Amino acid sequence: MTKINQHFMQLPGNYLFSEVARRVEAFSREHPDRDLLRLGIGDVTRPLAPAVTAAMHRAVDEMGSAESFRGYGPEQGYAFLREAVARWDYQTRGTAISPEEIFISDGAKSDCGNIGDIFGVDNRAAVCDPVYPVYADTSAMAGRAGRYDLRRGRWDRLIYLPCTAENGFLPALPEEPADLIYLCFPNNPTGAAAGRDYLKGWVDYANSRGAVILYDSAYEAFITAPDIPHSIFEIDGARTCAIEFRSFSKTAGFTGTRCAYTVVPQALERDGVSLHRLWRRRQATKFNGVSYVVQRGAEAVYTPQGQTQIQENIRFYQENARTIRKGLAAAGLTAWGGENAPYVWAKTPGDMGSWDFFDLLLRQAGVVVTPGAGFGPGGEGYIRLTAFGSAGDTARAMERIRAALT
Repeated sequence: MTKINQHFMQLPGNYLFSEVARRVEAFSREHPDRDLLRLGIGDVTRPLAPAVTAAMHRAVDEMGSAESFRGYGPEQGYAFLREAVARWDYQTRGTAISPEEIFISDGAKSDCGNIGDIFGVDNRAAVCDPVYPVYADTSAMAGRAGRYDLRRGRWDRLIYLPCTAENGFLPALPEEPADLIYLCFPNNPTGAAAGRDYLKGWVDYANSRGAVILYDSAYEAFITAPDIPHSIFEIDGARTCAIEFRSFSKTAGFTGTRCAYTVVPQALERDGVSLHRLWRRRQATKFNGVSYVVQRGAEAVYTPQGQTQIQENIRFYQENARTIRKGLAAAGLTAWGGENAPYVWAKTPGDMGSWDFFDLLLRQAGVVVTPGAGFGPGGEGYIRLTAFGSAGDTARAMERIRAALT
């Protein structure tokens, strides 16, 4: 008889954002005339930049001509995009990443989950708490997380790194030895940003232990402070211990067109084996690549016109984040983030649980947020709000929250 992957049976309930959508849909059925303002799931609302869509139109025309038609693309992505990424995102910041070390993909979430394919299941993984669910859930799917403790709300083989208001949501080095370390800065969900000295501590730890840092920097474009690094590879020693994930989704509005990339340095080895070679082998076998049209659009992000246009969108979302922080303060809530990140992390009033506060805001204010408990046990008692809505909806949501709480 065919057997299933029993590790999937350990997964608790629904994926966080699926559960949020289920509750919102149920509420909308009960109250079909209620206007909902959505600051929960972090989907962008600004359209693709004109430079991007113009490049895509040209690429579509190329695909309609026998002389310029393209079939299967290179497994790592087209050279024109990898070269643009290496030059604009790394070399201009003094970071020596080559185009050969870049792998174009359809999303940072995909790569953060799939990267586990090249590591043994007996490696112990460390995750921040609260944590973006993909890191923990995909570790569990692979059998690397052990069993789920329903009472404690955590996996028994994962190492949880507490991120609290007391430590500025920057976790300390683990007391238990960790082999795979998931870090995300600027952080989802807390919005915390990490400085150079802090990241240097993690790089030194990983190199001394032979661990690997899996660094999600999908939100680096929202960094405003000059002393905050945009890449783990700005830290000396990171090329021998880190893999970095980035996405065009929030930076350039590609949530509907899907394009991202992962950097695996050629100097990164474990057990005498090149992790760059292993990831290339994995991608060549299990990934079909990103379409030529989308990659041409992503390339246009790195033109002068593209940079000007996407920076305008980023500033728009940053202003929304400031509106959220100001509005939450006026409602009497304590909040963090929103300064170097598009996420704002807020404490629920009193001892109210995350899902209870989610339901209160949904029913009394018509505002959709994300309950912190969905990000792990350390997220209980918090909510996450995103800055990716329209300016008008963001301002109205803050007015409604203030009215509901006062």
